[in-house]
Amino acid sequence: MTDTTAPPTVSPAEHLPAPPVPAAGIGVLLVNLGTPEATDAQSVRRYLEEFLADKRVIEETGLVWKIVLNGFILRFRPRRKGKDYDKIWNREKNESPLKTITRAQAEKLASILEPLGKHVVVDWAMRYGNPSIASRLAALVERGCGRILVVPLYPQYAAATTATVCDEVFRFLMTLRRQPSLRVAPPYYDDPVYIEAIASTLETELKRMPVQPDVILASFHGMPQAYVDKGDPYYDQCVETIRLLRERLKFDESRLRLTFQSRFGRAAWLRPYTDATVKSLAKQGVKNLAVITPGFAADCLETLEEIAVENAHIFKRYGGQSFAAIPCLNDSPPGMQVIAQIVERELKGWL
Repeated sequence: MTDTTAPPTVSPAEHLPAPPVPAAGIGVLLVNLGTPEATDAQSVRRYLEEFLADKRVIEETGLVWKIVLNGFILRFRPRRKGKDYDKIWNREKNESPLKTITRAQAEKLASILEPLGKHVVVDWAMRYGNPSIASRLAALVERGCGRILVVPLYPQYAAATTATVCDEVFRFLMTLRRQPSLRVAPPYYDDPVYIEAIASTLETELKRMPVQPDVILASFHGMPQAYVDKGDPYYDQCVETIRLLRERLKFDESRLRLTFQSRFGRAAWLRPYTDATVKSLAKQGVKNLAVITPGFAADCLETLEEIAVENAHIFKRYGGQSFAAIPCLNDSPPGMQVIAQIVERELKGWL
């Protein structure tokens, strides 16, 4: 018997390709400042050229600055800074400690967030140098991350650090037709977990010291005074961090002092200067000194060489005896607790 049942009618719409599935992944991108790829003058020059060309970093970019940059700084500074990098270089991985530590922070954060599911992807980038922000954002988008949290690893906000990370992120987004949703973690200068991590790490280090320091300096990266005068909140946030640390540690202003390092050029920078303070304390008869660097989430040239080597030399040259450079939080358990709680807080509503 012949089956005369008509085949089911198929509407034209059922022949169309299925619409793309919405990107369901969540990306977390840790971002730090940057590093040259090697210690030779050419590599350092490439890094400095990118860094110093950023108008957030050097706001005066007229003819005089271009002459100074190309005629003097990029001719002579790379060789000297390359020697400084060589003192602290991670020879096993052939990279700077900043890159080693930032990678470790991202890997440990990925392990912490693993219970949230495989759709949460953690990566890391450098604002200057490699891996670039654009390359890592592109990788997250390619992996299906329709939502991305960017975490600038700067406890205190500054236009020359946090804002320039955002600038680079937005430049990448401008190239996309389909942009992911974006969040940027705010500065965490007064976060109780951050304050506790700095304080407890310092207390642990002090217990290990055979001689207790007479004075502890909290050295932050400096910036031109003019930037603060124009409205940058960086100085006020550094001051608040130290106020909270003094309160937590029960230290007065003579015991824990605020200073600023890494000044560059002839313009007035935030005071008091770290190196000048170190010299002054030694000449005043202070014999034992410790330095913490709460503005750095990871040890780098400014902490491992400028503080631990250069300033230690200044202190002992002018009569000091014991100098201790306290490590940054890095990927230590307290440091990872800070990063993890920031990320988990900022991901609320996405998970």
